[in-house]
Amino acid sequence: MKKNFIYLTVVFTMILSACSENKQQVVKGIDPANMDTTAIAGNDFYQYATGGWQVMHPLKPEHARFGAFDELREKSHEQVRGLVEELGKKMNKQGSLGQKIGDLYASALDSARLNSEGATPILPYLKKLNAIADKTEITNTLAQMFRDGTSPFFGHFVYADDKNSSINILHINQGGYRMGDRDYYLLDDETSLNIRTKYVELIEKLFALAGYNPEEIQKASDAIMKIETQLAQIAFPREALRDPMANYHKISLDELITLSPAIEWKALFNTIGLKDINELNVGQLQPIAEVSKIIQEYPIEDIKYYLCWNVISNASSFLSDDFSDASFEFYGKTLSGKEEQRERWKRAIDIVDACLGEAVGQIYVEKYFPPSSKEKMLDLVKNLQIALGERINMLEWMSGETKQKAQEKLSTFHVKIGYPDKWRDYSGLTINKENSYWDNIISSNNFDYDYMISKFNQPVDKNEWLMTPQTVNAYYNPVTNEICFPAAILQPPFFNINADDAVNYGAIGVVIGHEMTHGFDDQGRQFDKNGNLTDWWTPEDAEQFKERAQVLVDYFDNIVVLDTVHANGRYTLGENIADQGGLQVSWQAYQNTLKAKNAPDPIDGYTDAQRFFLAYATVWAGNIRDAEILRLTKMDTHALGKWRVNGALPQIDAWYDAFNVKPENTLYLSKEKRVAIW
Repeated sequence: MKKNFIYLTVVFTMILSACSENKQQVVKGIDPANMDTTAIAGNDFYQYATGGWQVMHPLKPEHARFGAFDELREKSHEQVRGLVEELGKKMNKQGSLGQKIGDLYASALDSARLNSEGATPILPYLKKLNAIADKTEITNTLAQMFRDGTSPFFGHFVYADDKNSSINILHINQGGYRMGDRDYYLLDDETSLNIRTKYVELIEKLFALAGYNPEEIQKASDAIMKIETQLAQIAFPREALRDPMANYHKISLDELITLSPAIEWKALFNTIGLKDINELNVGQLQPIAEVSKIIQEYPIEDIKYYLCWNVISNASSFLSDDFSDASFEFYGKTLSGKEEQRERWKRAIDIVDACLGEAVGQIYVEKYFPPSSKEKMLDLVKNLQIALGERINMLEWMSGETKQKAQEKLSTFHVKIGYPDKWRDYSGLTINKENSYWDNIISSNNFDYDYMISKFNQPVDKNEWLMTPQTVNAYYNPVTNEICFPAAILQPPFFNINADDAVNYGAIGVVIGHEMTHGFDDQGRQFDKNGNLTDWWTPEDAEQFKERAQVLVDYFDNIVVLDTVHANGRYTLGENIADQGGLQVSWQAYQNTLKAKNAPDPIDGYTDAQRFFLAYATVWAGNIRDAEILRLTKMDTHALGKWRVNGALPQIDAWYDAFNVKPENTLYLSKEKRVAIW
């Protein structure tokens, strides 16, 4: 399910406790080997805290970026691999979860069959698309493609109404360009021009592999680039997509028909199972209107090439090696700088997770996540809630009226730890080892699509999880006012039961505070305690917030990430606010633990305050390729790892005291220039 506008926070470095089955040696607290003490903390704290880690973890050919979170992700992959392969060895009854998991994994691994089949699995699909006689058939074609997991022209999903968060409605949003970001189509710098050239090469390569002749291939690439470029030209820029109000346009079905008449919307919705739809949210009006213009103006042959491209491109990962290798050449090498594809078993595990995630998650938590970890995590969350409440009360710039509503929102956070209380039912999903890998993916896509559509016009299930337990990730969701920490990230090195409190509050504590702060960042603050998009701030307080947030925008805009390329302070504002807030809140929570206690003794020569900030920096340890720096700066709402350290810590007063940072140090900011929000 694609949820472009529920503003999930993707934070790749999180959380909790040592599992009883973990046989690896746990390093207690801060490991000095991860540091580079030849660096000066006040000049480059990232290098000082993580330079040793970088040396010990050189990038492998398969990685564009590798950090502490990737280590945990690889550990999770190995754990899931063991569980899945064990299932595959058993005689699983047809229709059982074991059979579905085992057979899907086996399909993904069967390179001999995939390479012998080549393009064969998708040829019937392409034949149907090529047989389209006129534009009257486009609507039914789109309905089938959506259900099969392909989204030409635009995206859509069923989820909570932003302004009536108790009910699920249909959301439609811009899309249809497969390079991923509109700027790749529009900018004329050398890097963008090269990317477009390589993208055309990818189109031509995959069409050739699908059996098209040279004349058809040329026509296809011309048509696809024209259509995708036109969609990109009218699309909202990424900064505008972060404004919830600007992306909410609830309109009637009749208004949608008027907006974009070339699509038979009633027929489309009836075909996909939305027979009683009267209104919906169109996130971006102009791009959806543009879809109608494209369908009206372009020859049917051009549109057919575009539709076929969506299928071929979408299927490339599930076909022979020449398809997946060609796709990797562009998306892996050109865009990210990777040198080699990940091992086949890792890609296979990703697909099993995507298709049967909670089924795998159920056996994952039974083995790797003890109930005691959940209880410890809940205690930490409570401590952070108390600290954030204290900080809200201390704010000099916020009125009592807004503070009261902020406290109400904080007190109603829905906290999800480890795994869902109720597991998803996969009995309606069919996986057949006799079918092609692609056909099994289509079956899974149909199952997931029908599951999504079934939620339409139904009450929002606030207990539903948007991530699986084995996912190395976490999020805040404003429409349910929830923070969620899956089991896979709730283990060392991000929470270490053998480490001192300073380390755990510096790592997991900041992460918890980060997610809580998202409820009050530039997006989250626009949703009330019930998850409704509504203005609960006084005008004066809202203006104060914007002025203070602008300090952070300007600060990050001035950061040079590579050569002459700057960070994007506006696009990364929400994450930067959450980092700053998470640090402040967790530091206060840690200080609360020290009340009526003697100050902890230094460990390995580092004070507890130093260990707090070293633990935070270690979370972001990593190496990254130049191409990935450029790609992530363009597409990721998070600042790069280096700047989540060197950009965040100069805003924190306690960091200056801990490391005796002086005005002569590079990272020093005078007090009046430091951001002060939460």
